[in-house]
Amino acid sequence: MVEIIKIVVLFGFMTLLGALGGFFFKESSKHVGKHKSLVINLMTNVYLYIGGTLYLFSAVINIWLLRFLDYTFVLPLTSLTYIWTLLISYKFLNEKIGKMKIFGIVSIMFGALLIGLSA
Repeated sequence: MVEIIKIVVLFGFMTLLGALGGFFFKESSKHVGKHKSLVINLMTNVYLYIGGTLYLFSAVINIWLLRFLDYTFVLPLTSLTYIWTLLISYKFLNEKIGKMKIFGIVSIMFGALLIGLSA
């Protein structure tokens, strides 16, 4: 039972880090100045490094989970990232969440659950 709890927590943490990585990439795109070249702006953009670091940590956790679980189980469940993305975009980017977005995410999660249970 303890192992299952660890796996659930790691999946939640891994997918949250991935969603936050995407959020910081979005933030990096907002902070690209107009007075320098794009390459220089990106190289000096702290949001880009934060996003990349979060993605890296997410990938490391994903690799660790793949050591113990089937690929056909791990990969579909990474779609939990969509839930985090929806919540982050609503809270911090003031994006609207309509019925179609919710239906789409519920459909993806249902499909991922079916694939995960059959693995």
